[in-house]
Amino acid sequence: QVQLVESGGGSVQAGGSLRLSCVVSKYTYGSDCMAWFRQAPGKEREGVAVLNTGDASTYYADSVKGRFTISQDNAKNTLFLQMNSLKPEDTAVYYCAAAFRTLCAGVVGARSFGSWGQGTQVTVSS
Repeated sequence: QVQLVESGGGSVQAGGSLRLSCVVSKYTYGSDCMAWFRQAPGKEREGVAVLNTGDASTYYADSVKGRFTISQDNAKNTLFLQMNSLKPEDTAVYYCAAAFRTLCAGVVGARSFGSWGQGTQVTVSS
């Protein structure tokens, strides 16, 4: 069974930066859709950023464009989310997700992903 393990969350002041990591426990197929989602209290889980491992194409939610960067390290089976210029509204639990042998055409919904990490808390104070 595939395991996704996130790390890197924490507390930061507005304007600060954090980098999240997600280690995938199995070799990926080379043509997978990887993503970061987040869920704030009382809100639905929303897609933040998507990366297609086959061609390294990326997509971002409008709310994070220009501030967040999704990337991968294939050798280490690791997905990253670099978050800069953080805002209090970025506060949420962040989840890593994988859809194997799938090409995502944008920031697709959570139902498209079959594998999830346990989540890591990100808190941004004003």
